[in-house]
Amino acid sequence: MLSAFTNCLKIPELRQRIFFTLALLFIARVGANIPLPGIDPGPIKAFFADQASAGGGLIGFYNMFTGGALLNGAIFALGVMPYISASIIMQLMGAVFPALARLQQEGEVGRQKISQYTRYLTIVICVVQAVLLITALEKNPATLIGQNFNPAIYGSIVISGHLWFLISATVILTCGTVILMWLGEQITQRGIGNGISLLITVGIIADLPGAVITAFRMFNAPPGSETANLGLPHAILMIVLLLAVTAGIVAVTQAQRKIPVQYAKRVVGRKVYGGQNSFLPLKVNYSGVMPVIFASAILLFPAQILQTLEGATGMTFFGDMASFLARGTWFYYLTYGMLILVFSYFWVSLMFKPIQIADDLKKNGGFIPGVRPGEPTARFLDFVMTRLTLAGALFLTIIAVFPDLLLFVYRVPGNVAVFFGGTGMLITVGVVLDTMRQVETFLLQRHYDGFLKKGRIRGRSQQARNRQMMESLEIRDFWRVWRPLLILSSLLFILGFVAWLIR
Repeated sequence: MLSAFTNCLKIPELRQRIFFTLALLFIARVGANIPLPGIDPGPIKAFFADQASAGGGLIGFYNMFTGGALLNGAIFALGVMPYISASIIMQLMGAVFPALARLQQEGEVGRQKISQYTRYLTIVICVVQAVLLITALEKNPATLIGQNFNPAIYGSIVISGHLWFLISATVILTCGTVILMWLGEQITQRGIGNGISLLITVGIIADLPGAVITAFRMFNAPPGSETANLGLPHAILMIVLLLAVTAGIVAVTQAQRKIPVQYAKRVVGRKVYGGQNSFLPLKVNYSGVMPVIFASAILLFPAQILQTLEGATGMTFFGDMASFLARGTWFYYLTYGMLILVFSYFWVSLMFKPIQIADDLKKNGGFIPGVRPGEPTARFLDFVMTRLTLAGALFLTIIAVFPDLLLFVYRVPGNVAVFFGGTGMLITVGVVLDTMRQVETFLLQRHYDGFLKKGRIRGRSQQARNRQMMESLEIRDFWRVWRPLLILSSLLFILGFVAWLIR
């Protein structure tokens, strides 16, 4: 595998794409730490530092997708979630409005039109979310951050004038999301991997150093503290558990049911077409991480509304209902599992079209052995996908609830438990697999072994050997030009890390 990573730098096009992607991801991380004028993120950070959970309330769930930019009060605080919301809305509207459905089937021109509509809708969502976010942080921050947040103790978050700050902050936050959207599209076109997914994944992985430090402190926690006090057997168990959860997510993400398909022979002139055997892959987790995101978002809103009603009316009844819907209660997890199951079937019903697949197979002369073409094939595919969706929904429920089990039962800190499952882990594993698959394609196209081989170069001719020599010279020239900059960057990084340790 190490040889495969070395081979990635030997292909000029792939090397350029990798460094282009890293450069744009670096810009995104810089923007996630540039503070928004008029915002003091200190009270939010102090509140979350005092909580046993790393992400109570709506702002904690949203902060995970922004890579910590929301807690930093940064210009990229909205992240790419407005763009993702606009994309999902456009996909759902395509299933409702025939005009959008026709645009989706018109090829490149239709996709460009839909992308343009998605961008316009993203700007509208950004403006609405920015206004609501700033207003909530200024008027009633407890509805977003958590019911225990008290501005008299932690301080005010908004420290600027209302009207001018509202206008400027809305413009800045909207521009920040548009810049992230542009960075994601550039990574998709000129880099490696899906740009929007990589931006979210890098934001999630950005919390990994803090989680490692927190996990290290767990082994030195005094007795009676809120966090768990662990020893060496617990550390080994945590590593094994992390590997097992990651392996399970990879296995179920890659799992698919292969439906055999056979094509009939056709004689056109003097040539015979068809007759080969193929298969139709049906993924076990067809809906991906979308049901978990929908279920989490929907469960957060009733609790926030009930807390707001309690603060407005002073009635403790609403507070009791909000506590009943809070994380850690059996009713929350029961409702959570039911919503994941419902949204899994809902997403599959929108995206998986068994009638269209059956018609395409019939037009191309294909059929499933033992199943008649046409409507019986559509019923068979719907039958198989229904049972696969049930297995995928159960898997999503287990992975989504597992971090809460560590958080509330074993008192593992939230920023550590989030890497043992949940939405962030599902997104990270899926994006890493997709990115490695694209790198694997580049390596195989240039006659290099992939990540699962030994990484040796497959020279088949003198021309291939000449190309290998030229690539070796190119990589040697590359290191000669960039070596001083890399050494200087490494020294600055080490100096900054030492200064951070001393502080």
